[in-house]
Amino acid sequence: MGGSVSCCISPGESPKIHRREVELEECPITTTEDVSEDTGTYLQHISDRELPDELAQEANPSDHPRASTLFLNKSQTDVREKRKSNYMNHMSPGLLSKKYSSCSTIFLDDSTVSQPNLKSTIKCVALAIYYHIKNRDSNRSLDIFDEKKHPLSREKVPDDYSVVDPEHKLIYRFIRTLFSSAQLTAECAIVTLVYLERLLTYAEMDICPCNWKRIVLGAILLASKVWDDQAVWNVDYCQILKDITVEDMNEMERHFLELLQFNINVPASVYAKYYFDLRSLADDNNLSFPLEPLSTKRAQKLEAISRLCEDKYKDLSKSAMRRSVSADNLVGIKTAQAVLS
Repeated sequence: MGGSVSCCISPGESPKIHRREVELEECPITTTEDVSEDTGTYLQHISDRELPDELAQEANPSDHPRASTLFLNKSQTDVREKRKSNYMNHMSPGLLSKKYSSCSTIFLDDSTVSQPNLKSTIKCVALAIYYHIKNRDSNRSLDIFDEKKHPLSREKVPDDYSVVDPEHKLIYRFIRTLFSSAQLTAECAIVTLVYLERLLTYAEMDICPCNWKRIVLGAILLASKVWDDQAVWNVDYCQILKDITVEDMNEMERHFLELLQFNINVPASVYAKYYFDLRSLADDNNLSFPLEPLSTKRAQKLEAISRLCEDKYKDLSKSAMRRSVSADNLVGIKTAQAVLS
């Protein structure tokens, strides 16, 4: 991306090669005073600022697909208590209302990793935020997200606003209002959760009753601009929330980006991890995705997709056989059937 002047000490060298040589020779890192005038100002390569793999995975689960999501960890305590209570009381909630496939009818939900169901995804994201607030470690916060110092409406903030935890329904209604008014997609909701957990990790803060609305609003604002081609402007959110000013939205967005260290990249593997962890959260809390009987039209569409994939794999296998024929015809040898007398 960058030119040789900004990324490398020598125009003819790769930054990774140069960095390897410095490690082997145990030389001190070159500073701006050591760089000659013809090479320009030395800028540290972006990979030099990255944490080691083990430490980065533990500290930044929103950046690495192998690290467990924060919301799923925080929900496990409540899930275990529910299972224990159901076992003690011989109850099995949700099983009687769940639809099961049979020989004559197959039930499928319309949610996939590439096209999630909007309503169900928002419910799961709201539930993840609910567990973040309920099972928080402390009440670390920043003034820019404090609702009393930066109110979203002209209504008086209750005195116990920082003590009473919001219910899942309240969080869901707040997010649903923003998504329906701004016409945002379900994928944007998943990216919103990624940014929220990245903020909590990078800034070392907690989402609590006094700041959850502004943190969620900032994450939605940023996710909509990164994900959607036609992003919603800050002034549009002011029309949705009515009493918030554009200056306040701009300041909150700027602080949010600075706290994220301008890391707004969401790899496909991280996105997929959050999607499937949200589905696991839904299963643990009996939030089933809407199931519909498999129709003839959808069955034909699925069959066409499977045939396309099958033809693709057949072509790959044929090319592999052609490459293996020269190895003493190991591929394509058929074993004789056993004859039982």
